[in-house]
Amino acid sequence: MDERLSVGALMDEAPYSISDDETLLMAWEVVERSGQRHLPVVRQDGCCAGVLDRAELAVACAAAATTLSPRTVHDLVHARRTVQVHPEDSVLRAAAVMTEEQLDALPVTDPHGRLVGLLTARDYVVAVAGLRRRAKSASQHPARATLPGLPPRRAERERGIVIP
Repeated sequence: MDERLSVGALMDEAPYSISDDETLLMAWEVVERSGQRHLPVVRQDGCCAGVLDRAELAVACAAAATTLSPRTVHDLVHARRTVQVHPEDSVLRAAAVMTEEQLDALPVTDPHGRLVGLLTARDYVVAVAGLRRRAKSASQHPARATLPGLPPRRAERERGIVIP
């Protein structure tokens, strides 16, 4: 892989994300419907608070409904150290960070800590395999939001069912 290649060239510029004050159930719904394995968490100031993994959410959502209902995304990410990279960082540096920190995904932030993308191990595999040169630019692919416009669940899409 070209060591001059930047994180910005590989990252997903429009990942689904969730506010840290949303419920864990809503986070699970976003992960389930979007098909993403990783869900960036954004604080009210727009700064990235961390990334939740699908497996981590599944474990958290396995709790009894009475204890799960009041829990928010903040409950899972509040005590974490958030490792971030910037779009201009080299992909080799990002790979070293992912390896050292044992992470499958890194939030990509601007100099102020605001989320601008998500870099995953899958992005590296896709790049090495030559399956895609670069993700769509933000102008071609508007930023995704949690609500409204969340796509239907994967199984429902496959059957042609669309939830408004």
